[in-house]
Amino acid sequence: MAEQTKLEAPKNAPKTDEDELAGSEAPLLDHLVELRKRLIRSLVVIFGLLIVLFFFAKPIYEALLEPYRVAVFPKPVEVIFTSPPEWFFTQLNVAFFAALLIGFPYLAAEIYGFVAPGLYKKERGAFLPYLIATPILFVLGTALVYFVVLPMALHFFLSTQTEEIQLLMKASEYLGFAMTLILAFGICFQLPVILTLLAQIDLLSSKTLKSGRKYAVVAILVFAAFITPPDPISQLGLALPLYLLYEVSILSVRWVEKRRARALAAEGIEATDVEKTE
Repeated sequence: MAEQTKLEAPKNAPKTDEDELAGSEAPLLDHLVELRKRLIRSLVVIFGLLIVLFFFAKPIYEALLEPYRVAVFPKPVEVIFTSPPEWFFTQLNVAFFAALLIGFPYLAAEIYGFVAPGLYKKERGAFLPYLIATPILFVLGTALVYFVVLPMALHFFLSTQTEEIQLLMKASEYLGFAMTLILAFGICFQLPVILTLLAQIDLLSSKTLKSGRKYAVVAILVFAAFITPPDPISQLGLALPLYLLYEVSILSVRWVEKRRARALAAEGIEATDVEKTE
């Protein structure tokens, strides 16, 4: 009987993208176990930060009061609580809020660590800039609220009071007001990341974004009115930056299209679906 010759691939042969992805495939149960581990680690980190930051809740709250001080200057800041447990739970909310902000980079890293094994090497490299841009844009959004929008909104509201009708700010209500604005701006500032990711997977084009400008303006105004407190300062303070971010998104999506066109041209494929530069 003739011996069968078994051909083996060279040991040093470079791995293809398909090999890399196939080697990272795992059964559904393994993915669920991995997801469970990462969720537990994330909860432990957030809970640990919550405990530590609870002891710093008062100075953190004092820092959150700074926009209020700017709005009422030169008058002193007066904040009250109207039930015995209110101040305790306000400090707990402050600690939880701070824990989420500080722990956000870790949470993003855990999400990337869970998703990355299912991506090609090139896709992992393309995903990293978005992972870096997300916290940066979030910080920019919160900074805009803290230094500009929140003092202006508070000044607007305080200007409506009279000698007979004065504001008595509750500690919990001020925290809720400030947190709503901070989270709203931080999340909305992710618009360029979201739109560029959609362009990266071919679900969106710069041509679509350009032709949809007028609809985007209406949608931004409605969204800003819905997500912010009912005052024109907060609404315009969110709507104007959102529109600027929309224009930035068009440039970012256009850059993705040009990059894809160069890659296709290098492979000898004609990129007929990419809009030519005007």
